[in-house]
Amino acid sequence: MDKIVIWGASGQAIVLEELLAATPVKITAFFENNEAIQSPIETIPIYYFEAGFERWLSSIEEPSKYFYSVAIGGNNGNVRAKIGEMFKKAGLKPYTAIHHTAFVAGNSVIGEGAQILANSNVCARAKIGKYCILNTASSVDHECIIGDNVHIGPGAKLAGCITVGDNSFIGTNATVLPRIIIGKNVIIGAGAVVTKNVADDAVIVGNPGRQLIK
Repeated sequence: MDKIVIWGASGQAIVLEELLAATPVKITAFFENNEAIQSPIETIPIYYFEAGFERWLSSIEEPSKYFYSVAIGGNNGNVRAKIGEMFKKAGLKPYTAIHHTAFVAGNSVIGEGAQILANSNVCARAKIGKYCILNTASSVDHECIIGDNVHIGPGAKLAGCITVGDNSFIGTNATVLPRIIIGKNVIIGAGAVVTKNVADDAVIVGNPGRQLIK
């Protein structure tokens, strides 16, 4: 049986645990930056901070025999990427997690370390970057290009031919109309309807979507 370790031990990790239960992959350790969070599985140890990771790493013989996943959701794409690359540099392998109820088109492309969760859809010729999270019942339609470290929230709908820049977050039940270009480090609020292109670092809320003034 393959072995996997997970950075993050709260909500996203619990969702990932359910996904992995239907796979031949066994969780062997959790890692966290918050000492108040306990392991979500009593029988599996948890280690804290990079020091804990280094301690765990020194206790195993062959890092290349382990997969890793980063279960940190929300507007934390850059953090997810940093931790993922730390794992990779240590010799572990990124695990691309796809729920058995998800639809992933055969001609789509899924980046390493992505998480495609229950009842989500990745349609024809869509491209999903590395360390992305597509939450429950989200939908990415045909020919969309999703950058690295993007999180698409539960029930969010992206119509066809949309581009989303790196590290962006699209909230629960948001809707993005066809051929829209969303920049990097963007936050789309829950339930927002995006009707026009969005510049880097913007925060969009409402229907129709409007930019909050920083």
